[in-house]
Amino acid sequence: MHGLTDRSRRPYRQAHQLPLQIEKLIVTLKKEYPSWGAPKIRERLRRQAISVHCPAISTVHAVLDRYGLVTRRRRRRYKAEGTALSWPVAPNALWCADYKGEFMLANRSYCYPLTVTDFASRYLLTCEALSTTRETYAFTVFERTFQELGLPQAIRTDNGLPFSSPNALYGLSRLSVWWLRLGIRLERIKPGHPEQNGRHERMHLTLKTDATKPAAHNVLPQQARFDAFLHRYNQERPHQALDMKMPGELYAASARVYRGLPTVDYPFHDWTATVTHCGRICFKKRKVNLSQVFAGQDVGVKQVSDRIWLVSFMDYDLGYFDDETCRLEPIENPFGPKVLPMCPE
Repeated sequence: MHGLTDRSRRPYRQAHQLPLQIEKLIVTLKKEYPSWGAPKIRERLRRQAISVHCPAISTVHAVLDRYGLVTRRRRRRYKAEGTALSWPVAPNALWCADYKGEFMLANRSYCYPLTVTDFASRYLLTCEALSTTRETYAFTVFERTFQELGLPQAIRTDNGLPFSSPNALYGLSRLSVWWLRLGIRLERIKPGHPEQNGRHERMHLTLKTDATKPAAHNVLPQQARFDAFLHRYNQERPHQALDMKMPGELYAASARVYRGLPTVDYPFHDWTATVTHCGRICFKKRKVNLSQVFAGQDVGVKQVSDRIWLVSFMDYDLGYFDDETCRLEPIENPFGPKVLPMCPE
């Protein structure tokens, strides 16, 4: 019976396996020239005119990695720091947005109110009862608000989802990229400093007291409570900070009408690339990773030095890549605490 059992089908040798002598030579060259990487070692092998086919750069790198001779660089992880904050006095110069803390409805489901206010007039633009903080629903709420009231100059948020994405380039999200396309500047408070959005947080306290206790049975009657609260807050409730005026007496719709996304052109770049759904652009049949938050967006690419290329999104420079590694290296954060986005003169 032992002779009828299956034997391993693993081949005795791999057809394209690198000979052991070549592996040893690669390791020897690396130890002799510690600062050399796979491209230089591969070129040295080629110049030595070895009898076998010269291995690829990726193969040389894999051998070095297998022998523990590759020093892995830690990629700089984005750390939220906040941006410069403005204090405008005119309506629609700055909107503030946030999710009020979730609370449980009577049917045991959770409600996540998404609220947007005007900074100068304290006008409550929208208060939407949502069942999740997913960006898909946030897109719908903001688009409806833009259609009704126009576009602001800037929007201030915290660094949480869906306004920011900690793992994306510069902490951007699909929602914030959409705002940039609409010509809206980004303002972000410092992590752990909700007082930098204090006017909005004070509104949340009033909202919690007047419209969530006790909670409604489900989302529909809770939304009706929010709608009634929005009317009272804007048209009936005097505000001490406004000299006892109502926000509705000071606010007017924005003159910037929402007409969808404008086209983006890069006349001073060498070529325009469309970011794939995977967050990449194609360069000479190779892939350069950007971020999935730019999926479907057009970016400009131009050569700034020998084998060095710059990638830009609208007026913002995202980073450089070289045509050997095709890996994007981010530069100084254009949305950092000391930099406000550029605007046309």
